[in-house]
Amino acid sequence: MLSRRDFLRAVPAAAVFAALSARAQSKDEFKIRYTLSSALYGTMPLDVILPEVAKVGAESLDIWCKVHGDQREQATALGEEAFAALLKKHGVKLGSSTRYPLGPFKLQEEMVWVKKHGGDLVICGCVAAKNPKGAEAKAAIKKFLEDMKPHVDKAAELGITIAVENHINQILHHPDSVKAFADLNTSPNLGLAFAPHHLHEWKDQIPDLIRYAGSKNLPFIYFQEYSEGEFKKASKEIEMQQLPGFGGGLDYRLVIKALRDVRFKGVAEIFMHPTPRGIPILPTVGEITAAVNKSRAYLDKCILETA
Repeated sequence: MLSRRDFLRAVPAAAVFAALSARAQSKDEFKIRYTLSSALYGTMPLDVILPEVAKVGAESLDIWCKVHGDQREQATALGEEAFAALLKKHGVKLGSSTRYPLGPFKLQEEMVWVKKHGGDLVICGCVAAKNPKGAEAKAAIKKFLEDMKPHVDKAAELGITIAVENHINQILHHPDSVKAFADLNTSPNLGLAFAPHHLHEWKDQIPDLIRYAGSKNLPFIYFQEYSEGEFKKASKEIEMQQLPGFGGGLDYRLVIKALRDVRFKGVAEIFMHPTPRGIPILPTVGEITAAVNKSRAYLDKCILETA
């Protein structure tokens, strides 16, 4: 048995070890912060969608506008006070606004609106082009970042981040342009809305592109993969393959491992496009929420398998 003196000596050492162990476990812990896209529910009313945010384990709502949904237009029709009251009623935080029709250079008013309602992220597309690569991509990204300076300055003033999607047929699409963005971007208020489904031609490069970009350039990621049903009418089974865990070809263990490696702190969105745009991905609210939760369960499994 330990003497009283030895015991008193041992206790502080044990306490220090326990504290260090707890800190190590905390440091290794990896969780995904989710937001819920209103567009998954088509043009269903906001007061129908908002209760689903908590049900899918999301921390916030990503509000979409036409043509993919119309909840942003619904918010405008409600007015500032009524929209804020609706969020409060359902205990929902507005996280972001996805405003592709505005492009990257018409976000000033939207950033103010998002900030007013407690959000910190605006998501948009880039500048149209035919997928430049190599030196052409680098030059295009360099000019884009220069053109974005006044908008990024406004974002910094408001405490907002602008996330630009790597979208097909835009200058930010090819892996070379993603790397150029990571090399040249210097602002913490500007980053990528990283979209694996637009990188399906270079699927094997997706994990390395995440690592190349690093957490500082990744405020947002779509958990969406390419499917033939994304751009043309197909069976519902094929269309749903855009969602993680629904039989698509992307191994999310590799994606999650890359996110873990860069200590990803951004927000993730489980997402897919229905055909035609603007309809719910499934007929009922319950079915849509269940589909999101199926994807989340699959992603949780990937997190466990990459620990």
